[in-house]
Amino acid sequence: MSTVFHSADLLIPEEALLPKWAVIACDQYTSEPEYWEAVKREAGDAPSALNLIFPEAWLKQDREARIAFINRSMEDCLNRRIFREYPDSYVYVERTLTDGTIRRGVVGAVDLDAYDYRPDARSAIRATERTVVERIPPRVAIRKDALMELTHVLMLCDDDQSTLIESLTAEKEALPLLYDFDLMQGGGHIAGRLVDGDAKARLEARIAAYEQRMKEKYAAMGVSPILYAVGDGNHSLATAKECREARRRAHPEQAQDHPSRCAMVELENIRDAAQQFEPIHRVVTGVDPQKLADDLASVCASGGYPIRVISADSDSVFFLNPSLGELPVAILQRFLDETVRPDQIDYIHGDDTAERLGRQPGAAAFLLPGIPKDGLFPGIARDGVLPRKTFSMGHACEKRYYLEARRIR
Repeated sequence: MSTVFHSADLLIPEEALLPKWAVIACDQYTSEPEYWEAVKREAGDAPSALNLIFPEAWLKQDREARIAFINRSMEDCLNRRIFREYPDSYVYVERTLTDGTIRRGVVGAVDLDAYDYRPDARSAIRATERTVVERIPPRVAIRKDALMELTHVLMLCDDDQSTLIESLTAEKEALPLLYDFDLMQGGGHIAGRLVDGDAKARLEARIAAYEQRMKEKYAAMGVSPILYAVGDGNHSLATAKECREARRRAHPEQAQDHPSRCAMVELENIRDAAQQFEPIHRVVTGVDPQKLADDLASVCASGGYPIRVISADSDSVFFLNPSLGELPVAILQRFLDETVRPDQIDYIHGDDTAERLGRQPGAAAFLLPGIPKDGLFPGIARDGVLPRKTFSMGHACEKRYYLEARRIR
């Protein structure tokens, strides 16, 4: 494969089916089964991606029965020919969020041989956050016999020249419209356009140039190049990787060209203004806040990264020593892991909530700055995968919906 990110043989349901077909990522609303029951009612008897996935809110159900149902549903969808087929293509996507922001991306595939989710990975594609390996086997059980994949993986590129996705925005009116509809359950609006022919050739030339530019950039830094990073859906991509490796071992003669070598993703540019990375703060309980603050001084230095530390009697700014890491969240998390128990740390969205919790007796809140967009890829390249719960890419209703499909068997 000439590039790590490339075109795919895509399947998209007939347009009239899409409002009931597209459903949100299976790892959302895990504590709100009523959300998924509402999705089930809205989909009704119509063909729906709901029948092809396993929402995590339903994991207490009979897993074997659900997996068998998923496999039957996939076969039924293929037999009923509900899909429009677009071989060797991309889809340019515009997702209008509930606040009117438009998030842009392009659906294609990545070469799983260029991906490694291990913390010390030096591969072209890397996880942003630590993968919980215990979460992979149940997902492998779902994917290993599946005929198709549907994706909620959001892959990030660091295109500071805005040559990839933004170039498709400029020529979108010339691209054939594939779908344009409102997503169910408050997911906003989505539109997709086909990228093939001459538009595809132009995009692939820009992809090749981007990947070469990134290789040269990181070679100059003296570290292994990182071309893409998983922004959302890392455990799904890790599952695809494990299934790929299992097939490679079982059928080495098919290793080069089998569809399992690739995984479908939506690629987005981290530099896009629509990409808002919200910090996830830390609140520690059951501690002596003053002693914890005194201990924190061991990882601080004048002129370092500022973080705000709040307790019942204090509200101060500490400066983390930049020689200890590329990103402040990595320095802080290592300090906390070495100082308190895991069950004493909570991960909090929102400044106000973190401050309120930090002011409780025996607690302390650590308010982190947002991750600078130009620091994410270098941080992973130099320090490895980021600590768990480093940042959030949008609210639950803004996650990717399952829409396109791709045969993997």
